[in-house]
Amino acid sequence: METLLILLLFLLPPLIVAIFIGIIRKKQYEKTDYYRQTHLSYISVLHDKGRLGEYYTYKCLTALNGYARYLFNLYIPKGNGETTELDIVLLHESGIYVFESKNYSGWIFGTESQSYWTQTLPVGRKRTQKSRFYNPILQNKGHIKWLQTFLHNQQLPFFSYIVFSDRCTLKSITLTSDNHKVVNRYNLFAMIQQNVAKSGTQLSTEQIDELFASLYPLTQINEAQKTAHINNINQITHLASRSVSSAAERQSIEETCPRCGGKLVVRVVSKGDRKGTRFLGCSNYPQCKYIKSIPDKHDK
Repeated sequence: METLLILLLFLLPPLIVAIFIGIIRKKQYEKTDYYRQTHLSYISVLHDKGRLGEYYTYKCLTALNGYARYLFNLYIPKGNGETTELDIVLLHESGIYVFESKNYSGWIFGTESQSYWTQTLPVGRKRTQKSRFYNPILQNKGHIKWLQTFLHNQQLPFFSYIVFSDRCTLKSITLTSDNHKVVNRYNLFAMIQQNVAKSGTQLSTEQIDELFASLYPLTQINEAQKTAHINNINQITHLASRSVSSAAERQSIEETCPRCGGKLVVRVVSKGDRKGTRFLGCSNYPQCKYIKSIPDKHDK
């Protein structure tokens, strides 16, 4: 009994402190624009990785100087009767900032133009697990396009930011233009400050309030509309997955060695008149010396 009491004396103070901190953070959260717009409870946000990333991104921005209004989970109508969801939109005197929040971990690889990026996660014993996700730059480009269409104004100053969590490493991100920024959350505030200083005042207080009044109703859609949006995304993802699977199946058939069943891999002639020419060679070489030429794209 005495041992139990001693353990309680040691354990209760940290537990009480943790509960006290949790209560304070909950009260702080309920005073934010994020809570007032989304009506999401503090507990539900803590247990939703995507929403938590949005909230943390919003918190990074609140210290920004200048007049600003925030919009969260904005469902913009598209021309085909569907909607596209924008994570965070910041209406600031320096312009309109559209944020795509990715609360990922691991290593991130991608280029501005490719359709899919890669996330690499360690799984133990020096092994990694790779998964693909749709290029967030292209995703945000679509968001801005439909936002411009809805506002009937192509001249407004828009800025695109892809925000990854502090838990991931942007291992190899290749950007070919200055139209989009890809950043870890811990660098976001500094980058926004730089852009504010560079852009100056682009929007008046009245313009910001008018834009907010036009867009705010699109953050307050009902559950049926949200469900329809999610179902549409799931259907598109399913069709894309089937398409990718079919393409992968066809490719695997084409890349199978007809002699030994090994995998055909792309190789390059290293010398001779055909130096630099690509061809398919069997991965079981030198045991299997099957090769297959790759037609030049101009021959098609």
